[in-house]
Amino acid sequence: MLEEPKKIIIDTDPGVDDAMAIFLALQSPEVEVIGLTTIYGNVYTTLATRNALHLLEIAGRTDIPVAEGSHVTITKGTKLRIADFVHGTDGLGNQNFPPPKGKPIELSAADFLIQQASCYPGKVTVVALGPLTNIALAIQSDPHFVKNIQQIVVLGGAFAVNGNVNPAAEANIFGDPDAADVVFTSGADVLAVGINVTHQVFFTDADRDKLAESNGKYAQYLCKILDVYYSYHHVAYSTKGVYLHDPTALLAAVTPSLITFTEGVVRVQTTGITRGLTLFYNKQKRFGEVTEWSDKPSVKVAVTVDAPAVINLVMERLTNS
Repeated sequence: MLEEPKKIIIDTDPGVDDAMAIFLALQSPEVEVIGLTTIYGNVYTTLATRNALHLLEIAGRTDIPVAEGSHVTITKGTKLRIADFVHGTDGLGNQNFPPPKGKPIELSAADFLIQQASCYPGKVTVVALGPLTNIALAIQSDPHFVKNIQQIVVLGGAFAVNGNVNPAAEANIFGDPDAADVVFTSGADVLAVGINVTHQVFFTDADRDKLAESNGKYAQYLCKILDVYYSYHHVAYSTKGVYLHDPTALLAAVTPSLITFTEGVVRVQTTGITRGLTLFYNKQKRFGEVTEWSDKPSVKVAVTVDAPAVINLVMERLTNS
């Protein structure tokens, strides 16, 4: 008997690679996308909502609700850094698409997450592709959320490698380090997919050409928006291609066998020069004194990824769309 598809909510700041991840999810029979929640990151939250609605219209999936998320961090800080130089000022490669017809639902992102987790306890996975504010708010406002949610797959962190905002921090964690620390210490089933793993998944210029040659609806759309993203990578990393951060995290939720992980405590540095740093404690040493690390629940941290399999799935699903 076939397993019923896993229900997922994608918390997203679209973003070129978010668009790719959302389309990939819609093309994955293993999962059912039951909602998108929006957050600042690549763009401000208002534009993230607009882009999420737009992508669902492109996909012909306006049946999927969009809940608008927080405009500020959990400590009420505003978003200072928008990655428009990576994704274009509209977040989608400066294509200036017409505004979507759809509107977000009345519920906030955090309330929608709480509602869905309590409707389907143990059945909903959140795939968090941006800063973790909405998820932290859900954890703080509903004591049952952590037990009700099946898993939180986090695209975030840089475990034992340099960050991508600065040497210490990865962008999603840096966007709201306090929220990230709440999520990592909440006791929920958390899987962190950091840039130490996503930087292994490289989508080359040749891969893009293959996408462009296919008749896939999503493939064609993505090729239009990928230019700015490619140019940024050519300049910033001197590469002939792009890293597939969001699609890798999404596929870790869809097909967990693509990655391996280790387990331990993760804390996030919230102040100073290393603000946004994710530090993994492997629990091999038992320390004598009580510290901020004592009695914290373990999370899973991805260590390896089957990069060729990820690229193949991305190609196959987007070209057959």
